[in-house]
Amino acid sequence: MMLGLNQKISLYGFNNLTKTLSFNIYDICYAKTERDKNDYITYIDEQYNSERLTNILCEVTKIIGANILNISKQDYDPQGASVAILITEDGMPCNSIDPSCNKGDLSHLRDCVVAHLDKSHVTVHSYPESHPDNDVSTFRVDIDVSTCGEISPLNALNFLISSFDSDIITIDYRVRGFTRDVNGHKYFMDHGMSSIQNYINNETLKKYDAIDVNVYNSNIFHTKMMIKEIDLNNYLFNTDPYDLNPEERRSIRNKLSKEMIEIYHGLNIYDRMEE
Repeated sequence: MMLGLNQKISLYGFNNLTKTLSFNIYDICYAKTERDKNDYITYIDEQYNSERLTNILCEVTKIIGANILNISKQDYDPQGASVAILITEDGMPCNSIDPSCNKGDLSHLRDCVVAHLDKSHVTVHSYPESHPDNDVSTFRVDIDVSTCGEISPLNALNFLISSFDSDIITIDYRVRGFTRDVNGHKYFMDHGMSSIQNYINNETLKKYDAIDVNVYNSNIFHTKMMIKEIDLNNYLFNTDPYDLNPEERRSIRNKLSKEMIEIYHGLNIYDRMEE
């Protein structure tokens, strides 16, 4: 028996199921010169620094109905950022919270913050990337939302998708452990689930090609999405597409498409075709 997210099982004790949403996006950009590449990486690093990522994760915490125990964040040199938030489903008495937890107050950050995990956590890591011999640069963001109890990270999925310019999206959702109802019956899943796509806004889905790879008997769900239309206005950095001739525009679209297809399938497809 499986129930919807808004339906509740009368449990004996705490809900011991662990629900984990892994959300991975790629943003693709055409940057031909070394200056363009550097400017793109700088732009991404400023646009998605640890402060902005922290704000996104704090909103995720609100959406799923959790409370913040601790925030730890870091910007890296030369690029990238990481944020980790420890959360709890229910508010905890102040005298029960470990003294190392900052409860979301970053005004008195120390050099190092160490805290104990209560029930759940939210993390994000960013990876700007480029190569000197390639005109295409990429920006990857990995977000993990892991919850215990009755709250589900699926509620934050649409917000996460809208928070980034996503050309490729890879989403994993898995449920681990078991919980019991008041009669002692085990539940390995506490809500109905057939596809991650059922939790994504229809207007968003129209913009992407999407496929599922699910293992239902193991409560593992996987969805991959790739943007359908390549509008060069959204992909050129420091370049106006109308300044390019049709052949150049076609060549750029082909390079962007090649990068997206290979990331989408996780294979160097074109290299294999040349062998």
